[in-house]
Amino acid sequence: MLRGLYTRHSRKVQMLAAGVGGIGVYSLVKSQSHTHADALSHLAAATSTDPAQLWVPPSRDEMLRRLGCPETPTQPVSKSWFSSSISASKAVPAEAEPEFDLLICGGGATGVGCALDAATRGLKVALVERDDFSSGTSSRSTKLVHGGVRYLEKAFKELDIEQYKLVVEALHERSIFLKIAPYLSYQLPIMLPIYAYWKLPYYFVGAHNDSRMNVAIALTAVAHGAVVANHVEVVELVKKPRSKFFGKAGFGKDEICGAVVRDVLTGKTWTVKAKGVINATGPFSDGLRKLDTGITTQEIVAPSAGVHIILPNYFSPRNMGLIDPETSDGRVIFFLPWQGNTIAGTTDSPTTVSANPMPSEEDITWILDEVKNYLDPGIKVRRGDVLAAWSGIRPLVRDPAAKNTAALVRNHMINVSESGLLTIAGGKWTTYRAMAHETIDKAVEVFDLGDKAGPCVTERTILIGTAGWTPNMFIKLIQNFGIETEVAEHLADSYGGHAWAVASMAHMTGLRWPIHGKKLSPQYPYIEAEVRYAVRREYACTVVDVIARRTRLAMLNAQAAKETLPRVIEIMAEELKWTPERQAQEHADALQFLSCMGLHYLEGLNDKSPEERTFYTRNHFVPEELVAYQKEFARWDKQGNGRIRAKDLGKALKALDVTAGDAMVQQDALLAIAEKMELGKQGLLEFGEFLEVLSEIKERKQLSRFKMEEGEARTIVSTLKSGGGV
Repeated sequence: MLRGLYTRHSRKVQMLAAGVGGIGVYSLVKSQSHTHADALSHLAAATSTDPAQLWVPPSRDEMLRRLGCPETPTQPVSKSWFSSSISASKAVPAEAEPEFDLLICGGGATGVGCALDAATRGLKVALVERDDFSSGTSSRSTKLVHGGVRYLEKAFKELDIEQYKLVVEALHERSIFLKIAPYLSYQLPIMLPIYAYWKLPYYFVGAHNDSRMNVAIALTAVAHGAVVANHVEVVELVKKPRSKFFGKAGFGKDEICGAVVRDVLTGKTWTVKAKGVINATGPFSDGLRKLDTGITTQEIVAPSAGVHIILPNYFSPRNMGLIDPETSDGRVIFFLPWQGNTIAGTTDSPTTVSANPMPSEEDITWILDEVKNYLDPGIKVRRGDVLAAWSGIRPLVRDPAAKNTAALVRNHMINVSESGLLTIAGGKWTTYRAMAHETIDKAVEVFDLGDKAGPCVTERTILIGTAGWTPNMFIKLIQNFGIETEVAEHLADSYGGHAWAVASMAHMTGLRWPIHGKKLSPQYPYIEAEVRYAVRREYACTVVDVIARRTRLAMLNAQAAKETLPRVIEIMAEELKWTPERQAQEHADALQFLSCMGLHYLEGLNDKSPEERTFYTRNHFVPEELVAYQKEFARWDKQGNGRIRAKDLGKALKALDVTAGDAMVQQDALLAIAEKMELGKQGLLEFGEFLEVLSEIKERKQLSRFKMEEGEARTIVSTLKSGGGV
């Protein structure tokens, strides 16, 4: 009952601060944008437990209408997550097109931050995102809101004032971050290995639910008047002869006055007019810049890949993480509690930009090997313990003098092309608000919007869900709706005050307890009502939108997410009137996406039997191997009771020739392996335990090869990059 007082003690103070600041900011914003007074009053006064009184955002169709989308229906097109086939059609007449002050391209943290900043200043803002909000880097972060502790070390060691300024900025932004959305963010203590007597054993960082934060910022921007649309891509930048020179000198003869955009879900194409266009597409920034100035444009982004893995929750304390920024080879390793599981990582190496980067088995193996060094020797961490894995692309700003990514700093930069394309690149989640502030300041200057734009107020603009949230509101959810404690805590921590609306959509379970809230997966607190809420009020358009960004199931357990697909598709089909063909396409797209969540071996298994898929997934053996193992196990099962003697283990493995030529797994070590894994306690091994030994041997052999062939060639991670930085 006192969960909020102990697990998130700091939230109580943060909520009070947010509540005090919220009243003043809403009165200020109302004076700047009277047309949205009703919506803002709902946000400010959303302390009622009545879902009917909560603000409801305009539908996606309404957003598209405001964006100027033509009403004439076109033939729907199938959507692929890994390609973007663009075929621009004739744009609608210019007379039918609304004009915006700013058109923002990109729906990640930076893009939605810019939309919120501009909208709260009174500007007319549109935002388009070719995939989904937070579909790229912003959902694949380390989930930390750090204060730049490694920058501080460099600032003192090298007397670098710029590094010190980064620390000051990060600490300031972290405090704002925790205040404007206390239900999505919290303070997390971090343990540090001590290598010197004067160092502290722990410090505090912020942690958050990144994609939920991204969606909350986007919805808050909508409440303040912004027009946002996901699954809408820019296919062409529209230019016109420059009528006058403004801003800084050196601009070209043509200026950008909008963009041709395409609804990826329907194929509709039209033109959006705007006084200025902002490029906030993260790792894809150079792609949009090349639409502006041509293929020979000098690239400003140096993409760097970071792989993270998810392990069960018993690998870390519930309320404390660990970071070692000074490992023996100079890399950084961490593991932290997140959403009921453990997140560990990370790698850092140059990469190419892609929509859904694939985590390599080598990177996953390296992280597992490093994690073992910080656990009790008796605790096993195996490849089978990895519930999910993903690779995120850090949008590092390129330094022309740097030869590799280790020399890059995760700072941001603003660039304005000759035709007026304003690009914001680099940065990290912690400073998204400051980046947006600086970007809109620059946009006001460059696009001559000073007579329309007010001052920045986002330091005091609380996000959707903050009003009405309290640390212990989950208790009222339990009492009012009869839902499980775990589910109630999850709803409060994911939706804040809007958890009442989600709970009100929950159907009865048919059980004595819980009364409401059918789970999507028995292992996790996500319920079916969240799917309906995501579609109706959070612009979820595809299955991947739901399993990866509105809920985090794909990030937490890719196999569990796969198992929920039929029910998620069924619910979304009811809500969105999907045809059977669309449902089949969504299922295929979701499986393809999950293959990028660490389950590479799911690809190509559809033609295999369920039994084969189960064995292949859990033990990483191909069917041919399993047949051989079953035959050999049966040969030594003298009693026919499904068990073999532990002392016959070596003979069976010798017959299978799985240990030949490998010093790490010689015969005299086999019983020690079984004993360490607590197998065969009564002198007998079942077939499942037999497979566990084989899996351990296979893992050791792979690790041995990896260390010899790849270990020395890996990119070294700078200690400046601890904590994720995205």
